[in-house]
Amino acid sequence: MGMDALQVFPVSCAAADQRAGRAGRTGPGTCYRLYTENAYLNELLPSPVPEIQRTNLGFVVLLLKSLKIDNLLDFDFMDPPPQENILNSMYQLWVLGALNNVGGLTALGWKMLEFPLDPPLAKMLLMGEQLGCLDEVLTIVSMLSVPSVFFRPKDRVEESDAAREKFFVQESDHLTLLYVYQQWKEHQYRGDWCNDHFLLVKSLRKAREVRSQLLDILKTLQIPLTTSGHNFDIVRKAICSAYFHNAARLKGVGEYVNCRNGMPCHLRPDSAIYGLGYTPEHVVYHELILTSKEYMQCVTAVEPHWLAELGPMFFSVKDSDTSMLEHKKKQKVEKTAMEGEMENLRKVQAEAEIEIKKKEKEKRAKEQQQVSMPGFWLGSTTYLRPKKLGERLSPWVAVGCFTMAPWRVCQIVFLINKQLSFQENLKPHASNNKANQWLLCKEQNDRKKDLRN
Repeated sequence: MGMDALQVFPVSCAAADQRAGRAGRTGPGTCYRLYTENAYLNELLPSPVPEIQRTNLGFVVLLLKSLKIDNLLDFDFMDPPPQENILNSMYQLWVLGALNNVGGLTALGWKMLEFPLDPPLAKMLLMGEQLGCLDEVLTIVSMLSVPSVFFRPKDRVEESDAAREKFFVQESDHLTLLYVYQQWKEHQYRGDWCNDHFLLVKSLRKAREVRSQLLDILKTLQIPLTTSGHNFDIVRKAICSAYFHNAARLKGVGEYVNCRNGMPCHLRPDSAIYGLGYTPEHVVYHELILTSKEYMQCVTAVEPHWLAELGPMFFSVKDSDTSMLEHKKKQKVEKTAMEGEMENLRKVQAEAEIEIKKKEKEKRAKEQQQVSMPGFWLGSTTYLRPKKLGERLSPWVAVGCFTMAPWRVCQIVFLINKQLSFQENLKPHASNNKANQWLLCKEQNDRKKDLRN
């Protein structure tokens, strides 16, 4: 739904044990638990829910797509997120133009990958380049990347609200953040000026650091820095190009409904649009936060035709001369074109799999041919009779048995023949055997004679 919920959730057992370990680290201490032992053993979760399972995965999906991982649903995550979250993130990237109809990265998606930002903020930067207001959009993105720059002390509520109203820019909270940064820049980034106007200097300095880092990335990508001057309509259009999926239309006094799902949305009392004499018909918001109500965070008024121009998959302008039949026919043509792209992708993937299998088969066949065995010629199946013990090897036969350099073959043949010669020398000759038998018979006859005497 694109809504962040600030809910009170029970602590996990692992977090509770870690918190108990804080007591007594530097001195004696006691940890008091606000729940029963039975609740600890039976009701609390063993460990906290991983963040990847409860946050938006837009940038994660963008990174995985850049690594040529097409099937994200079967990807081996350490803590697998719900498939619904992955599909919603892919749908959001397709809406922003980062993914094509078959799930591949587009040229815009590769550019968005260079920025360490949420995909909508990266899209806003790139649209600021096209519309010629990159300097202003860069400042807005930097201010949105840090916590709120306004603070409201309880003992000086009225003074802080009055100081905040001085920075309000009609029709946009985004432009209010831009004006705050520009005023801080005009006053030489002074901290005392921030204290006088109830601004958090720490958040502003962090926004300045983020802006300088993003500016370095833009220089690396060779994207020139452009400005629109005081034409804030172009800046609002750039904001609309990134958040048209978070568009809402007016329903009542201070109450809006989401244009896509009809979810009620309310203006925050501290919004710049809340104090206007009129409420815009259509707005876009940065995010929706659920507290006591569904409040829109950082709202900007937009023109209706901008929504139709930048988000044609959701919005369209009804022409008086266009019938419903023609509109349905157009939708059918678009659906047929998308199905054709999917079919072409399947064919390409099938051909790629066949080619991979063919290469693997050729590789295995080549490896089998390279394996030479004794008694076989290299690359042939002609069987050679194994040599008997004592039968000398010729260099020609050795070449068939050993695939190596000729000088090495001759050396091996020489050593084998030498070993065979040594074994032959150890064998007793036939003539020596006859002489030994004659001597043995003579000794036996002599012994018999001695016994008789």
